[in-house]
Amino acid sequence: MLMRRAFAGLVASVALGALACNGSTGGAKTASVTPADMPEGADWTGVYFDQLYGYFHIVQEGKTVSGKWERPAKDKWGELHGEATGNVLKFTWSEYTVGAVGPAAQRDGKGYFVYTRPSGENVDDKIDGELGRGQDEVGEKLNGVKQRLKMPDLGSIGGTGATDIGGGDWDGEKKEGGTPEPPAPPPPP
Repeated sequence: MLMRRAFAGLVASVALGALACNGSTGGAKTASVTPADMPEGADWTGVYFDQLYGYFHIVQEGKTVSGKWERPAKDKWGELHGEATGNVLKFTWSEYTVGAVGPAAQRDGKGYFVYTRPSGENVDDKIDGELGRGQDEVGEKLNGVKQRLKMPDLGSIGGTGATDIGGGDWDGEKKEGGTPEPPAPPPPP
C-alpha cells in the first residue's frame, strides 16, 4: 500500500513538473518584435516566395495590408489581413484545404512578418515571421524572398467562386450558337 502511494506521488510530481516546464500560462503567445523604419524605397506590396507556403501576394493600402497565398501542391490556400507599423506586419490569417468540408477544412490564427533588406548591392528584400494557431502570434516559421518585377494579384488565388472550376457561366460566350428549334409536338394519345 505504501509503495502504491509513493508511486502515485511520483507520477503526480512528474506530471506537475512537466506542466511547469511547459511555461504556458494559458495566455496567447505574442511575438517580441520591435518595429523599425522600412528600408529606403521599400513597400510591403509585392510577391514573396516561401518554400513551404509558396507565393504570398501582399497589397498595402496605408497601414492596412491584405494578402493571399496558395501552397505549391495547390491543396491549400490562405488569406491574411493586418496592419503594418514600419517594418513589422501583424495580422490574422485563415488557411483553407481545397475540397475539404467541416471543421478540418479551415485553420485560423495570428502571425507577424518583419521586412528586411540584406546588406550589399543588388539584393532581394525578405520577410521573416511566424504563423501561430488560434490566438498565438508565434508558431510555424516563414521566410519569404520578395520577387522582382512580379505584381500581386489577390484575385488569382482561391475562393473566387464557381469560375474557378468552370460551369458557372451558363449563359456567357460559350453558349450554343444558331437558331433555336420550335418545341416538338406532343405525342398522339
